[in-house]
Amino acid sequence: MPLPILALAIASFCIGTTEFVIMGLLPEVAADLGVSIPSAGLLVTGYALGVVFGAPIVAMATARLPRKPVLIGLATLFVIGNFFCAIAPNYWLLMAARVFTAFGHGAFFGIGSVVAASLVPRNKRASAIALMFAGLTLSNILGVPAGTALGEAFGWRDTFLAVVGIGLVSVAAIAWLVPSDVAEPSGGGLLGELRVLGKLQVWLAMLIASLASASLFAVFTYIKPYLTDVSGLSTATVTWVLLLFGAGMTIGNIIGGRLADWKLMPTVITTLLAMALLFAVFTEFGAIASVAVAIVFLWGMLIFIVVPPLQIRVVEAAAEGPNLAATLNQGAFNVGNAGGAWIGGLAISWGVSYANLPLVGAALALLAVMVAVLSQSLDRRAVVQT
Repeated sequence: MPLPILALAIASFCIGTTEFVIMGLLPEVAADLGVSIPSAGLLVTGYALGVVFGAPIVAMATARLPRKPVLIGLATLFVIGNFFCAIAPNYWLLMAARVFTAFGHGAFFGIGSVVAASLVPRNKRASAIALMFAGLTLSNILGVPAGTALGEAFGWRDTFLAVVGIGLVSVAAIAWLVPSDVAEPSGGGLLGELRVLGKLQVWLAMLIASLASASLFAVFTYIKPYLTDVSGLSTATVTWVLLLFGAGMTIGNIIGGRLADWKLMPTVITTLLAMALLFAVFTEFGAIASVAVAIVFLWGMLIFIVVPPLQIRVVEAAAEGPNLAATLNQGAFNVGNAGGAWIGGLAISWGVSYANLPLVGAALALLAVMVAVLSQSLDRRAVVQT
């Protein structure tokens, strides 16, 4: 792994741990701050909304600034935000600290992906983005379990202080390893960044990202009751199954980068079709515990196979001003997260059983396939016209 990309991966590990570790500490946070667990769960929602709304604001505010100082500033924002999370005296200040921290999330991954792609030859750009995102996937295997264990043993505030330490390492690594002249902003500045948003292919790529993410979260949000009620697994076993899901994410992320460097849109279309098929298998055989566990692993792998291709798709479609578009794509993934959870909950309220919930995910994955096929056909039409 090139050292500058390693620095970005360390920061993405810190960001991923920040985002997800709160889920394992909700009882401790709720008890300490005197709120209900559902109220504590809104800290997850607040972070997601901070990503969605903060990403374009930060990207536009930094459009004309050199990339390296922006990345250092965003990593520093995470250090400061996590420090305030650790010392927050009440629920609402913790919520404010979480939202403040999330403002840098989408912009870091958006700008970071542009920087990572610029550090390697063109035929390895997707792999470079995948290496940066490897920190995010590894945070689900290492950072979140370790942070949860630390919080349970010493208190949830110590978990956030530990993330502050990792964040400081990432700031130092970016300052030391990332070249000063990397991926300088285009001469068009903010207007140039906004101009590329008029391209249909940029919006189609973001729509695919939202639908793919929604197909995951329509089911994954309710994976614990699915595995316990349908597959018959114990609560303790579910924890290990989710770690297996994280391992699948990590493997899929690397595979996705390499496949995207080879055949980008065919990788997206084939993977989304495989996801739809896997959801159908989940519906049919999810009651068999061993099959359910295997499917969760494959599920994690498939969903992250499409992440590097979709990110590089946006970067290439918005080549004249990629930073804002790449940042908005991170918001698109988070819109899909929230939308998928809402759609899954709506389906359950309408009487869809947990056993049949994967069919909702399959429908969303097939919608993503349709958009991806449309996007590819437009590519081919443009080539013919040229």
